[in-house]
Amino acid sequence: MGTPHARRGNTRQRIQDVALELFAEQGYEKTSLREIAERLDVTKAALYYHFKTKEDIVISLFQDLARPIDELTEWAAGQPRTLETKHEVLRRYSEALRSAEPLFRFMQENQATVRDLSIGETFKQRMLRLTGLLREPEARLTDQVRCITAIFSMHAGLFAMQNVEGDPEDKRKAVLEVATELITAAQPPNLD
Repeated sequence: MGTPHARRGNTRQRIQDVALELFAEQGYEKTSLREIAERLDVTKAALYYHFKTKEDIVISLFQDLARPIDELTEWAAGQPRTLETKHEVLRRYSEALRSAEPLFRFMQENQATVRDLSIGETFKQRMLRLTGLLREPEARLTDQVRCITAIFSMHAGLFAMQNVEGDPEDKRKAVLEVATELITAAQPPNLD
């Protein structure tokens, strides 16, 4: 994520960044609003002006992540269901994941919390819509699995590739290549 507060400039976004850092360092449950305020060097009152609870912070992070996913699914729904469109969906989703990597790390490390918060079900529904745009309902079951796996391989790649040597951009491209191969292998011959 770089240096603290480097990604964004305004107070709301700085709070989100610092909270995410603390959630990653010590877990969601063990992080207090007081600690977030202290790390930011602001009063709790200043923090409360933007967010009343930790859940409010996490929900706002998911809403920020959801915006590009919603825009992508809306765009894709209006496109022909060609292999080229599906490749473009994966490419754009890869770009969205790049900026959301710290949030996906939080989700991975705090799965029980995400399930308990309202965002868990909302995120699940978004993923179902996105995978629905990639898979053909009448396709063989193995091809449907390939399409679903393509999206989740991109999520898993965020974590699995952390301990693999190499340039982060090269690793992201390698994960995208694998996801693209899965979609290509699942494409019925008569749809392209």
